[in-house]
Amino acid sequence: MGLTKNSVAHRASDSLKIKKQSSSDKTIALAGNPNVGKSTVFNALTGMNQHTGNWPGKTVTCASGRFNTKNNSNVLIDLPGTYSLLSHSEEEEIAKDFLCFSSPDATIVVCDATCLERNLNLVLQIMEISSNIIVCINMMDEANRKKIKIDINTIEKRLGVPVLGICARKKKSLTSLLNCIDKTINNKKEKFPIQTEYEENIETAISMLFPLIMEKTNNARISRWLSLRLLEDNDDVQKKIVLYFGEEFFDGQIINALENTKIFLKNKGISENELKDKIVSAFIRKAEDICKNAVIYENKGYNLFDRKTDKILTGKFTAYPVMLLFLMLVFWITITGANYPSELLSGLFSKAEALFDSLLLKAGAPQLLRSCLLEGIWRVLSWVVSVMLPPMAIFFPLFTLLEDVGYLPRIAYNLDKTFMRCNACGKQALTMCMGFGCNAAGVVGCRIIDSKRERLLAILTNSFVPCNGRFPTLIAILTMFFVGTKTNMASSLLSALFLTVIILIGIFATFFSTWALSKTLLKGEPSSFTLELPPYRKPQIFKVLVRSVFDRTLFVLGRAMVSAIPAGLIIWIMANVTVGNVTLLNHAAAFLNPLAQFMGLDGVILLAFILGLPANEIVLPIIFMAYMAQGAITEIPDLTLLREILMGNGWTILTAVNTMLFSLMHWPCSTTILTIKKETGSAKWTFLSVAIPTLSGIFLCMITTLIYNIII
Repeated sequence: MGLTKNSVAHRASDSLKIKKQSSSDKTIALAGNPNVGKSTVFNALTGMNQHTGNWPGKTVTCASGRFNTKNNSNVLIDLPGTYSLLSHSEEEEIAKDFLCFSSPDATIVVCDATCLERNLNLVLQIMEISSNIIVCINMMDEANRKKIKIDINTIEKRLGVPVLGICARKKKSLTSLLNCIDKTINNKKEKFPIQTEYEENIETAISMLFPLIMEKTNNARISRWLSLRLLEDNDDVQKKIVLYFGEEFFDGQIINALENTKIFLKNKGISENELKDKIVSAFIRKAEDICKNAVIYENKGYNLFDRKTDKILTGKFTAYPVMLLFLMLVFWITITGANYPSELLSGLFSKAEALFDSLLLKAGAPQLLRSCLLEGIWRVLSWVVSVMLPPMAIFFPLFTLLEDVGYLPRIAYNLDKTFMRCNACGKQALTMCMGFGCNAAGVVGCRIIDSKRERLLAILTNSFVPCNGRFPTLIAILTMFFVGTKTNMASSLLSALFLTVIILIGIFATFFSTWALSKTLLKGEPSSFTLELPPYRKPQIFKVLVRSVFDRTLFVLGRAMVSAIPAGLIIWIMANVTVGNVTLLNHAAAFLNPLAQFMGLDGVILLAFILGLPANEIVLPIIFMAYMAQGAITEIPDLTLLREILMGNGWTILTAVNTMLFSLMHWPCSTTILTIKKETGSAKWTFLSVAIPTLSGIFLCMITTLIYNIII
C-alpha cells in the first residue's frame, strides 16, 4: 500500500523545514522564470517578516516569509527562479521536488506581461503537477507602455485557473491577489485546469504506467507527471520517488510496465532525446494556442529600443569595447568617489582613537595594553573600514545598478563563448564580475552554476580578478610610479585606464587557469544553460541601494572586520617583540628576502602580503611601517613623500610592477578562504584555491624579473 498525499507532504515539509507557527498555516509556493519580478512580489507580500537560508543539503538559497490574508495565515516559499521543470539544474530540481512532493496549498506563478507566451511554458509544466494555481501576470504597466494588450479573461478561461494582472511594484495592485489566494485555498471543489496533451504514442505510453502509479499516490496529476518523467528514464526522479514513497513503490508490476513502455516507444521510433523534444514542443504549441488573439502587440516595434541597444551591447565588434568602457567608468567613479569619504572616516577613527586612549588612561590601563589595543587592533580595524567601506559602498551599488537595468546578463552572454572554449559555464562571467567587488561575494555567487565541476572552476579562479580591497594598493602604486601625484580629472582617468589594463591581465589569467584546470584536475565538457536577456528596465534606485548596502557591502565588511581584529594583534606583536634587538617583523622579512629577490620584490613586501591575509587594504601600511621601523601602523603620508621612502628602500619600476602583479595574483583574503571552505566543504579545494593564484603570481613575477634583467 502506497503513502497518502498528506504523509508525503508531511515528509517533504520536514525535509525542507517549512516554519509554520501553527498547524492551520497554509503553505504557498511562489514560482516563476528569472527576471519576472518574483522577488518583488515576495517582498511586497511578506515585508520584513522573512527568513533566508539554504535548502537542506543544497547551496541554493531558500527564502520564506509570512503574510496574512483575510481568512488565512500563510507561509510563502520563494522557489528558485527557473525556466523549466524539465532540465536538471539544482534550482529546477528544488522547484519541481517542492511542487510535486510538498503539496503546497496554492502555487503562485509569476509571469512577465511583456513576454507572456514564453513564460507560459513554465505555467503549463507546473499545471501538470498541481491544480491549485494562481497565474500572476506582472509588469502590466510596462506592457501597457509597450502597447501590449492582454485579455486576462480569455487567458483565464483557456488555462482554467485564476489569472491576475498586477504591477508588483505598486502594493495596492496586490489586493486582488490576496483575495484570490483565499478563494483558491478555501474552494474545496475539484478544479479542472487544462492539461497539455502529447502525441498519440506518448499518451499511450503514459496510459501504460498511469493506473499503477495512481494506486501508489492517490493523486491523478502527480501520477501522470511521474509517468512522464519515468518515460524519460530519469534516474533522479526514481531516487526521489523512493525517498518520498518508499522502496516498495517500484514493485514487479511497475518495473514490468516501465520496461514495456520503453519497448513500445522504441518500436515507434521515439528515442529518449526525441521524447524530450516532443514534450517541449507540446508545451510551446500549447502556449501559442493560449496566447493566440489574447495577447495583441499594437506596436510591432515595441522592443525596437531593446534590439537596437543589444546590437551595440552584444554586437560582434562592439560588445567587448563597450564592456571595457563600462569597466573603466565604474573604476573611475569608484576611485574618484572613494577619496573624500576615506579621508573623512580616517579622521573620525583618529579622533575616536584619542577618545578611547583617554578613557583607558582614566581606567588605569597599562601602557602595554593601551598600545596593543589602540596601535595594534584599533588601527588595523580602522584601516580596513576607512579604506574598504567607501569603494565598496560605491562599487556594489554600481554593480547592482547594472544588474537591475539588465546589462549583467548581456555580459554573461558576451563571455559565454569564451568560457565555453575553456570548458566552463557562461554564468562564470557573472561570478567573475562579482569578484571585482569582493571575491567572497563572487564565491557565494558561484551557487548559480548548476554543474559541480563548473562551480569548482569558478570558485578556484575567482580570486584572479582583484577585489576592491586590492584597489588601494594598485591605485597608490600606479599614481606614484606611473601617473603622477597631482589630483585632477586627467590623473584619475589615467589611473582608471591603467587599472583596467591590470584587470584585463587578471581576466586573461582567469580564462587561462579555467582552461588549464578543465584539462587536468576538473576534466569535462561544458554544460549548456538557458540565459534569457531580460528587457532593459528603469532601475529602482532605492531598492538598489538597500540591496547593495545590506546584502553585499555590510555583509562583506563585517567578515573583514572579524578577520582584522586578530590580524592587528599579530602585526603589533611582530612589530614590538624583539629578538637580539631586531623585531620579529624584520626577522621574518629577512627570512623571506631570498625568495622575494627572485620575484623582483624584497622580504618586507612579501611579508606585508602574508600579514595582509585578513584584509588586502593593510598591505601598503605594513610596508611603510616596516621601512620606517615603527611599532604601529600609522597614517600614510603624502604619496610624493611615500614614493621617496619606497625608492630610498630600493624600489624601482620593476619593484612597482611586480608588487602590482603579485597584488593581482596571490592567495585570497581570509574572508574569501573561509567562504570557499564553507561553499566547497573541502580542505582540498580550499588549499588549491590558495595555491593556484599564489603559484601563478610567483611565476609571473619571476618571469617579469628575468625579462627585465635581460632587457635592461
